[in-house]
Amino acid sequence: MTDTTASSPTLTSLSHGGGCGCKIAPDVLAQLMDQALPAGFFPDLLVGTESSDDAAVYRLNEHQALVATTDFFMPIVDDPHDFGRIAATNALSDIYAMGGRPIMALALVGMPIQVLPADTISAILAGGASVCQAAGIPIAGGHSIDSVEPIYGLAVMGLVHPDHIKRNDRAQAGDALILTKGLGVGILSAALKKGQLGTSGYQTLIHSTTQLNAIGSQLAQHGSVHALTDVTGFGLLGHTLEMCRGSGVQAHIDFATLPWLPEAVSLARSGVRTGASARNLKACAQAVDLGPGLPPHATDLLTDPQTSGGLLIACAPESTTPLLTLLHTEGFEYAAQIGTLQAGRPLVRVA
Repeated sequence: MTDTTASSPTLTSLSHGGGCGCKIAPDVLAQLMDQALPAGFFPDLLVGTESSDDAAVYRLNEHQALVATTDFFMPIVDDPHDFGRIAATNALSDIYAMGGRPIMALALVGMPIQVLPADTISAILAGGASVCQAAGIPIAGGHSIDSVEPIYGLAVMGLVHPDHIKRNDRAQAGDALILTKGLGVGILSAALKKGQLGTSGYQTLIHSTTQLNAIGSQLAQHGSVHALTDVTGFGLLGHTLEMCRGSGVQAHIDFATLPWLPEAVSLARSGVRTGASARNLKACAQAVDLGPGLPPHATDLLTDPQTSGGLLIACAPESTTPLLTLLHTEGFEYAAQIGTLQAGRPLVRVA
């Protein structure tokens, strides 16, 4: 961890929320966008706001499309270097979730200049820069403001072949659902803020949230991968439901197959949860069917906001085994098939 001065306040104490748990609830966001965004037809805008996808995609020519996204939030951890790393990894994920390859980033920085020492802010920026360096891209500029709460993130641009875009609304009935990372990031971060997360739990949290989803660029080459999205602030239920609504299918998830980060289930069982869980459940409750055999803490786990979470893959069932082999080879140890997609009105069933 990075050392800070004794008089410096902890990062999480300066923010009312942390990580992707800061996101506006999906039902509220949809209402705001419906009221504020004008309709228009742009033939080269291949992906816009219509399906709540991870990034916008604009066709440049026959062989290239620009992928553009922005993501920023308040601290999920107190270590400034780790905060920067997590925020940058999370922002890059949106490019990978479209099947793209990032090429450049701009830093988005809002800091309480009179509260945080300069070395703390520098450590945040250095953390983000280290992730971009690992991804092979420059941070080519950005924008900064003096704000009440610390905020950091990136605007990222990437490239993808127009024929290889992986949208979240192209899933098919009969597809298998694969999740690439373990769940429970929000619960671990809530435990951290309460002083209930030990060293091993913290290392688990950092490893998961700083693991780049660069595998998405490889998945773009697989025709058997029909749809792709990343699981972040709306939790597994929310992002699966987005895929179902966009694709006109329903998901059947086997709770017993869900991969959990170590300590996440025991912490949830003891009552640790994030404030975003109830908000996420409210937003999707009308299209979710939770089986009677689930444990009492299942709802908190299923709606847990994931910061820099894994990729949710909808693929042809015969490709499940080779894709899981690829994912495990590439270091995604928690990758697992978690369910299937079937014909029917859009909803998510968990049993």
